[in-house]
Amino acid sequence: MKRTKFTEEQIIGVLKEAEAGAKTADLARRHGVSEATIYNWKSKYGGLEVSDARRLKALEGENAKLKKMLAEQMLDNAALKDLLSKKW
Repeated sequence: MKRTKFTEEQIIGVLKEAEAGAKTADLARRHGVSEATIYNWKSKYGGLEVSDARRLKALEGENAKLKKMLAEQMLDNAALKDLLSKKW
């Protein structure tokens, strides 16, 4: 997974500047990102506070772990069904 060089606090700070009226092109140039990145951040973090962003990240991590556990359980279940369906 690609690591970002910006923390949630920094991203939200950039978005606060954009809400204050700074132009997207100027913000992108100043922070060294593309304008598309700022728009992506706005769609993901728009309207969030720092504590909300941290909670969102924690929930996304927990959700990924749960999905992995579910996939492993489904594989185990399919293997057991396959084993039990064979005639001895």
